[in-house]
Amino acid sequence: MAYKISDACISCGACEATCPVGAISQGDTQYNIDADTCISCGSCAAGCPVGAISEE
Repeated sequence: MAYKISDACISCGACEATCPVGAISQGDTQYNIDADTCISCGSCAAGCPVGAISEE
């Protein structure tokens, strides 16, 4: 199951740097996770300073 970034995202970019498969990119208002690329490793959630990432 892929991870998802909520509206609590502050667009700091910490999650993008932790993703081993490059599934995270900057969107218009916040970062987004490509569910097809996500391997559900949880690195992004662990690196999010505001807890805005959770498993779908």
